[in-house]
Amino acid sequence: MSIQFQPMRSLIYVDVVKEDYRHMLKHWLYYHHVPESMAQFGPYVSKYAFYPALPTPPDGERFGTHRMQLTEHYWLVNPLTPEFKNKAMTEYFPIDVLKWQGNVPDDNEVAILEGKETEKMESGDAARSTGGDNGMPPFIWAFVPISWEEDLKGEGRTMEDGPNYRWQFVMKYPDGVSMEEGDKWFYEEVVPKFQESQDVTRMLTSKIIQSINNCPYQRVVEIWFNCPSGWHRTAVEKAKEIKKPSWAKYDKFPYLKPKFEISSLFLTDIAESDNYTQYRGFIPMR
Repeated sequence: MSIQFQPMRSLIYVDVVKEDYRHMLKHWLYYHHVPESMAQFGPYVSKYAFYPALPTPPDGERFGTHRMQLTEHYWLVNPLTPEFKNKAMTEYFPIDVLKWQGNVPDDNEVAILEGKETEKMESGDAARSTGGDNGMPPFIWAFVPISWEEDLKGEGRTMEDGPNYRWQFVMKYPDGVSMEEGDKWFYEEVVPKFQESQDVTRMLTSKIIQSINNCPYQRVVEIWFNCPSGWHRTAVEKAKEIKKPSWAKYDKFPYLKPKFEISSLFLTDIAESDNYTQYRGFIPMR
């Protein structure tokens, strides 16, 4: 099969499990990963950007909050088709990166600091399919439609309406719960409570295109607030009114397992680096 035009957006949730690792993860991202990525997919990705994660708000841990960044791509084609299997250069992806992100167990060692040989993943694509079946949270790489599928609140909002505190999350229902059954609860119990909240200014959602890479998550949702306090009033306090589903194993909203059934990021409107237009190489501070 020849390469076909298939515009999509993808979302990679990047966590950092402790502050000892943040600067090392950022160094790998900007020193190695950005130039290698642009060299590889420059001809078929129209946008490639990093959005830094804001601090986790109170009670945010139970929503599976990731603490490093959102990596966003806009693809013109499906990058995981056989036509892309032969790469002239192999991506530098040490297994330490997955440790820093929490996708493999943390042994509290960093190979380069311990004087050990760096263990590398077979490929970047192999790394991006890590976790989930090893007791650790899965690496989240979610492909979604290029535009939001459903507008649930706030149509007509403009940049002049002020800065937005964005809560983006991906979710899946527990094993044994069909998406139809789970979505019935989501649309009948969850959505109305957020639509009613005066703190919510915007709400959008799309189904994740799981067929691309078998992403375990089923849906992405983005809800905007004016500030973290507004998020807490709605997602924690008002959410106590949301009916607990019969299949829930947890007693508090969102009734899902953090980082396995729900994963979140808190973001501003603007990227830290829109890499095609802003990245000029790794230039350290003097």
